[in-house]
Amino acid sequence: MLITNEEELNGMKKISEAVALTLKEMRNYAKPGMTAKQLDDFGGEVLQQLGARSAPRLTYNFPGWTCISINNEIAHGIPSEKKILQEGTLLNIDVSAELGGFWSDNGGSFVLGEDLHHHQKLVDTSKRILQKAIHHIKGDVRISDIGKLIETEARKSGYKVIRNLTGHGVGRSLHEDPHEIANYWDRFNRSKFRKNGVVAIETFISTLSTIANTQPDGWTLIGNKGGYAAQHEHTIIVTDGEPVILTEMNGIWE
Repeated sequence: MLITNEEELNGMKKISEAVALTLKEMRNYAKPGMTAKQLDDFGGEVLQQLGARSAPRLTYNFPGWTCISINNEIAHGIPSEKKILQEGTLLNIDVSAELGGFWSDNGGSFVLGEDLHHHQKLVDTSKRILQKAIHHIKGDVRISDIGKLIETEARKSGYKVIRNLTGHGVGRSLHEDPHEIANYWDRFNRSKFRKNGVVAIETFISTLSTIANTQPDGWTLIGNKGGYAAQHEHTIIVTDGEPVILTEMNGIWE
């Protein structure tokens, strides 16, 4: 969406703060020995207390309030009772929701407790690349140039990007135009970011895979060549200068 008045700006700020706070609270609540469902139920309670409604449930009838992906799962992981969080787990939480007709999206990967399996470098690289990408976004910047930046930075650090998962426009629904803000240079995409546009920018930085494949459960995505991936995401407003990071309070860069 394009922000055209104060009411829209305030609506986007309110829902963005809700999803950001929920993500932050869930990260702080996560502990080894907990099930993914316990963590998700906690997130659902936070969303409800804030008056927000889970976007995956509303839009896709997803079996959870949030998406919780662990270890080799890249995205859209189902928060089931069978998933037990353990020390050193690579954990990704993605929280999106609706409030008052406005929608916002954010997510982040982190290592639970001690970094027993050496995932922290991957996580830190994803965070750094997202931060660099966001601060290069302005009105009239080509979307493909940001994809090129993300892919180039990933390669410099010895990683790959997941090519079939992308950022997207957001605001009046969960996915809007521009529908694909890729993590790589798409030379056929000549579209540009628009001033006052609201977009969810996300990185998918991978150790081995370049494609995420849907598993038999119909939701969970796992890499085509195995390995691990880290994702970080903010919802922002594009300006002529520094973007407004609506979900900044989620603390994923801390």
